Amino acid sequence: MKQKKDITIVGGGLVGALLAIYFAKRGHKVKVFERRPDPRKTSVYAGRSINLALSDRGWKALRDAGLEQEIKRIALPMYHRGIHQPSGEYVRQPYGQPGQAIYSVSRGGLNIALLNAADAFDNVELFFNRKCVEVDFQTTEVKFLDSSSNEVVVKSDYIFGADGAFSGVRGEMMKTDRFNYQQEYISHGYKELNIPAGPDGQFLLENNALHIWPRKDYMLIALPNLDGTFTCTLFFPFEGEYSFATLTDAYTARKFFQENFSDALALIPDFENQWQQNPVSSLCIIRCYPWVRNQTALIGDAAHAIVPFYGQGMNSGFEDVEVLFQLLDSQSNWDKALDEYQKLRKPDADAIADLAMRNFIEMRDLTADPKFLLQKKIEARIQQKYPDLWTPLYSMVTFSHIRYSEALKLGKIHDQIMESIMNRPDIHSIWESEEIENEIITKLKAIKA
Repeated sequence: MKQKKDITIVGGGLVGALLAIYFAKRGHKVKVFERRPDPRKTSVYAGRSINLALSDRGWKALRDAGLEQEIKRIALPMYHRGIHQPSGEYVRQPYGQPGQAIYSVSRGGLNIALLNAADAFDNVELFFNRKCVEVDFQTTEVKFLDSSSNEVVVKSDYIFGADGAFSGVRGEMMKTDRFNYQQEYISHGYKELNIPAGPDGQFLLENNALHIWPRKDYMLIALPNLDGTFTCTLFFPFEGEYSFATLTDAYTARKFFQENFSDALALIPDFENQWQQNPVSSLCIIRCYPWVRNQTALIGDAAHAIVPFYGQGMNSGFEDVEVLFQLLDSQSNWDKALDEYQKLRKPDADAIADLAMRNFIEMRDLTADPKFLLQKKIEARIQQKYPDLWTPLYSMVTFSHIRYSEALKLGKIHDQIMESIMNRPDIHSIWESEEIENEIITKLKAIKA
């Protein structure tokens, strides 16, 4: 990467801003174009943010950019799931080994921090209210419209589409020959609510946990914020007996919450106002290929948007950036590096899309199931005693840098083993025995062989 390039990044969100920093640190000239207003000057996330969960993959990318310590100042560790059972019981389910945590961070706060870091470089220019309307993949030119509908054409050496799930760059790629695209909306949407802080900014729920109210077909979650508040998200069907279609007003919604999430409702004094003001938003999975057309590449959600239930959307996008630069830093042929990038990351993008839907079912349906909770205890015990042989799927995805595709493959092997273990009629009385340990390890070695 000794030869300095002119880089156009379409999208100034999380991945686009981090990508700009990576390029800027290597001396390239970077222009970032974002279709929304500057979030440092206006609130563009109000009512629809979904707090983010930073985990090891995201932290590594931030560390390599020199931003880890700065971002840790705006993040809160969450060491376990806090399960609010229908019975009223509160159960803690650790995410990993002692000391391991995922971190709650505000999307808006993180975006602002990354934009400020990018803006600090003399070789970075940021442009807002610039909508991508056309890309010429032959001349490497992008046409933008500003807030007054004036056209601006920008030519560069390389273009990177980091403009999210509804990417304008990808939209232009879809007009080209042999471009594969699949879009799937899931049956659930979401609405955001907020639990305010208590007196003197105190947290009204345990602050080092990701709170979940699992209710089979739907769930409520809550993530802590630095100011003592909690960002809550209701994941709920669009249609059906219990759905956004039937909760037609704030009165009906309050009655439903009183029956299903009474402890959370008690902490939201302005529930009716929030319910009426905050929008219902949809959730979409996007798969496409190829990600590269000549000197233009897609990255992050523009290449592989997923649902948020594994907390890996941002983390996988940050890992895209890190993997891309491992390839760019290791060779002088950028076109070859971009081709390797898409071939390497595509299987992992497909895998994390599948894993995210799998974790939705786990969070919504299984975290309140005593049998499932026992299985997690068994897996954690096996990992502690045989760390070189057994790592639970969640830990592979969240606390390691094992490729998502490899984690999914190993997770399916673990599923086979644990299904037979949990079907034992005596499992509740002997789950801590050497007999169970030996059976699991023997089955694992046999399958891997």
